[in-house]
Amino acid sequence: MEMNCNQCQEAAKGIGCTVFGVCGKSPELSALMDTFIYSLIGLSSLAVEAKKLEINTEEIDLFVIEGLFATITNANFDEEEFVSRIQASINYREQYKALLQQKGIVLPSAAIYELDVKTKEEMIHKALHLAIHQTADEDIRSIRELMLFGLKGLAAYLSHAEKLNYKNEALFSAAHEFMASLVNDELTLEQYVPMTLALGEVGVQAMALLDEANTTTFGNPEISTVNIGVGTRPGILITGHDLHDLKQLLEQTKDQGIDIYTHSEMLPAHYYPELKKYEHLKGNYGNAWHLQMKEFETFNGPIVFTTNCLVPPRSNSTYMDRVYTTGNTGYPGFKVIPVLEDGTKDFTAVIEQAKQCVAPTAIEAGQLVGGFAHHQVLSLADSIIEAVKGGAIKHFVVMAGCDGRHKERQYYTDFAQALPNDSVILTAGCAKYRYNKLELGDINGIPRVLDAGQCNDSYSLAVIALKLKEAFGLEDINDLPIVYNIAWYEQKAVIVLLALLSLGVKKIHLGPTLPAFLSPNIVNFLVETFEIGGISSVDEDLKKFLLINE
Repeated sequence: MEMNCNQCQEAAKGIGCTVFGVCGKSPELSALMDTFIYSLIGLSSLAVEAKKLEINTEEIDLFVIEGLFATITNANFDEEEFVSRIQASINYREQYKALLQQKGIVLPSAAIYELDVKTKEEMIHKALHLAIHQTADEDIRSIRELMLFGLKGLAAYLSHAEKLNYKNEALFSAAHEFMASLVNDELTLEQYVPMTLALGEVGVQAMALLDEANTTTFGNPEISTVNIGVGTRPGILITGHDLHDLKQLLEQTKDQGIDIYTHSEMLPAHYYPELKKYEHLKGNYGNAWHLQMKEFETFNGPIVFTTNCLVPPRSNSTYMDRVYTTGNTGYPGFKVIPVLEDGTKDFTAVIEQAKQCVAPTAIEAGQLVGGFAHHQVLSLADSIIEAVKGGAIKHFVVMAGCDGRHKERQYYTDFAQALPNDSVILTAGCAKYRYNKLELGDINGIPRVLDAGQCNDSYSLAVIALKLKEAFGLEDINDLPIVYNIAWYEQKAVIVLLALLSLGVKKIHLGPTLPAFLSPNIVNFLVETFEIGGISSVDEDLKKFLLINE
């Protein structure tokens, strides 16, 4: 059947997956997601009207946000889950339509208010007519997709903050407004452009909210040494991004004779005082998400997925019966963590299975150093400023973002190794695994790789840049000696990009390829307005970025 998915960096041929998803997504699942997103746009459109009348929309606020999060790349592969969510969306729609009609509101006869699909087959078929990628005008389609994918990233940040009881009504309202705009055929390209930058501004606010939620709950990240070897006790491996889930797991495994290991984007958990205090938080196992099929085999114990990135296992994988999912993750055959009536999660089954397993098999040894979020870096501000003024540090290179499977991502390792010794890398996200185990040394005691945390912590990099601008008395953030060479993969990287653009950051280089959903005219606009560019070879880029001049 027809498929069109171009939301991630690995879109087939740099255009889009049309036969089967590179991520493992089937055409049927892709269609269900498209129909589900369309139903969420309808809900958001109703929420916009309901909020005008001060009708409580909290229930659908969270439903829309969690729904968008579930459609992020490598999060949920369970077709039946989306069938259920589509039906729930329609039920919510009818409920809120009735509330509005009771208030005398006459809704226009629009497809978003009338979507009627009862069977899985109908849900799949409807996607062929309703998906955003069916928009006829290439540039309108492109900017709508840019906004939609940015909204998916925004939803992830709002979801994480909400789990820690941090909510901002204005951000939910803004998300609904943006969602409703995606099917407004009266909007012109000239109107969509400022809206997209406004979405970036909302992204900054959402990242600030999540930063407040994390640091208030778990303390400010601090410089920490993380073990990458293994112990002798059975272990549980937790991956994804949800620190709240990790906290519950740590509590429930105290004195159980089990060690907890982080994986991929969960590595920065070791930087938070309220998490690192648990003695059985043993270390970090493995690397970025795309190597999980190999590394899960040797871990030997249970694996818990809290969010993306989930890679469908091979048919002969030995770890199938050791995987548990929670939150918005899902895969047919994987066990699901029960949620109790009070909202807490019950990890009993995971713990009991772990006790029957042998200890993890070591795949490496050593230590990593991290914890350089904005609070920690700013405490080193005097040393950094002195190193810059004295010429010891000449460049900061932001190499944040995502890792991926493509061999061309070796570029980022090679680039980091080729950087002159007077440059410091600022990183966040799983892109760090391309260079965080290199021996790059330090500058006057300042490590040359400063890891701020997860992709969720990219806000720290913006705060650091703004504070440095202030410290050096500069008027423009682009006058700082900072180069942006960012690897992207999925939709959280899109909202980070829009956030940086909204802050006025220019000359951002994206790789290994530019997003497939950007039309030539939209690319030209970004190049002309923000001087956005791609990457080429390491040698050429070092010259281009003015790091090495021959």
